[in-house]
Amino acid sequence: MTVIDTRESVQTELSGLRDSIDNIDAAVVHMLAERFKCTQRVGRLKAVHRLPPADPSREARQIARLREIAHAARLDPAFAEKLLQFIIAEVIRHHRIQAAEPDPPFPAQD
Repeated sequence: MTVIDTRESVQTELSGLRDSIDNIDAAVVHMLAERFKCTQRVGRLKAVHRLPPADPSREARQIARLREIAHAARLDPAFAEKLLQFIIAEVIRHHRIQAAEPDPPFPAQD
């Protein structure tokens, strides 16, 4: 095998792996969009019923659950926790905005 053949083989493998990564990234974005559709409905429900935007006990349970899932999936649990905390912070920000609306609409039934 020549050096050129090896480089072409490596480039082909890299290209295939990068295509897989791109597909996974797209799936992650779509999953996050679905998650945020649900949390928007939660935020409306909380706003209508004057519930607080944040639920620290629920967040703690979710973090613990996600850490266990990450461990089982051989993903760094600390990384998974940071990711979930980032997502939770964005959800709470949305819930606060919804709570500040003068008359938040009740979530539509799909």
